[in-house]
Amino acid sequence: MTDTKLAEVGVRRSVRMTLRVNGEDTEVLFAPYKTLLEVLREDLGLTGTKHGCELGECGACAVLVDGQPLLSCLVLAIECEGKAIETIEGLARGSTLHPLQAAFADLGGAQCGYCTPGIVMTAKALLDRDPDPGREEIKEAISGNLCRCTGYLQICESIEEAARQMRAADAKAKP
Repeated sequence: MTDTKLAEVGVRRSVRMTLRVNGEDTEVLFAPYKTLLEVLREDLGLTGTKHGCELGECGACAVLVDGQPLLSCLVLAIECEGKAIETIEGLARGSTLHPLQAAFADLGGAQCGYCTPGIVMTAKALLDRDPDPGREEIKEAISGNLCRCTGYLQICESIEEAARQMRAADAKAKP
């Protein structure tokens, strides 16, 4: 968004724009000072993205914007016009969980679950760019996501298992 457009909406009480969330264009009316986190949760009802520290330190609010992990508490929603936003709600296909979601459930990668959406979205970005990451790459990728419950071993194992499943599915799909 240009500085001129930001200045224009700065004097308005609300802005109407179309956001592309989980592959669907959604028109939303919101106050221009709202963060992407607030718009997702309060205006679009997508409460899977968690409200954590509001300082960009915990990673609970991580979503993908144009395929890159972004802390939604640190960006204004108005800055996301024309960008593809992916949240945890967009991963499953109907009743079929994404391999990351299934692996986290099966291997105990999620305990209290508060950090899980942010970690899963961050891991998805990693696996999208590197389908076979090593343990160190996984640790580096999720280093901005804090978990108080698991000690991270189950999280790393869940990501490794999801990567294996995704590679196997890709290999099977290729003729």
